Amino acid sequence: MKRMTEVAAAVIQRPDGSFLLGQRAPGTFYPGYWEFPGGKVEAGESPRQALIRELSEELGIDVLTAYRWLTREHVYEHAHVKLHFFRVTAWRGELRDHVHSALAWQHAESLDVAPMLPANAPVLKGLALPNFYAITAAAQIGIDTQLLALAQALDGGLRLVQIREPGLDPARRSAFAHAAVDLCRQYGARVLVNSDAPLAVACAADGLHLSARQLMASDRRPDFPLVAASCHDAAELARAGALELDFAVLGPVAPTPSHPQQPGLGWQAFADSAADATLPVFALGGLARADMEAAWQAGAHGIAAIRAAWNQSPA
Repeated sequence: MKRMTEVAAAVIQRPDGSFLLGQRAPGTFYPGYWEFPGGKVEAGESPRQALIRELSEELGIDVLTAYRWLTREHVYEHAHVKLHFFRVTAWRGELRDHVHSALAWQHAESLDVAPMLPANAPVLKGLALPNFYAITAAAQIGIDTQLLALAQALDGGLRLVQIREPGLDPARRSAFAHAAVDLCRQYGARVLVNSDAPLAVACAADGLHLSARQLMASDRRPDFPLVAASCHDAAELARAGALELDFAVLGPVAPTPSHPQQPGLGWQAFADSAADATLPVFALGGLARADMEAAWQAGAHGIAAIRAAWNQSPA
């Protein structure tokens, strides 16, 4: 069995969401393939320290802001690598490549360079996710009010929605899901249905969001283009990763009005649980958009919210 090599990888992002890729040079493994900048973690280094050193050596930049994001393993013919991905959003210095044949700024939805290193396909899917995940609450605020709030949020840029309506009877839940999916389609937003696969199919949703119980009972990924799951600890996140789900929600980070007796994880426990996650993780529970920086610092991809998504008090 190949010895595992630890690697720090940088998703260097500009404000417009584009990220930097480098083309591997002749004389290296996989010449001509495109990759995220970075390199091997040396003895005595943490992945973050390796990231800072490698970007200085490869690109001549000093990292100012880097958020731990996700961890992936891949077995190549020549090596078994564990890739620690960081999102780098601020740096000092002019990019000057010293190791690649070429550099290119790319968007996940419109990649125009190829081929990519095999380990990077799930990473590109993760980069296509927005950083805010809104969860509907029609049973609490009313169907008409929820649809109006959804339309306003979509008009304001919302692009990822979960339909979660256990408080609605089946007929009203179905009617609401169809109306919500139709709205999301008009704005190019993606929408998942919580727990109910037949309803997700019937309303032509983009995907399915599994409950933690469904997640732990599953032995394979459901057959939807986009699949997520609710998680409460590292074991459930590991299960979501093993099933190759697209993302997970972890929480509650803080106590919520809907579950006032349930203590929140807090950011440190969230960070500890998500430390080895192989998929993007959204933080949930008593949070709003103002908590985005704290979420990134803890390794989250972004924030998921119910009431705060619809200009209510956070939940």
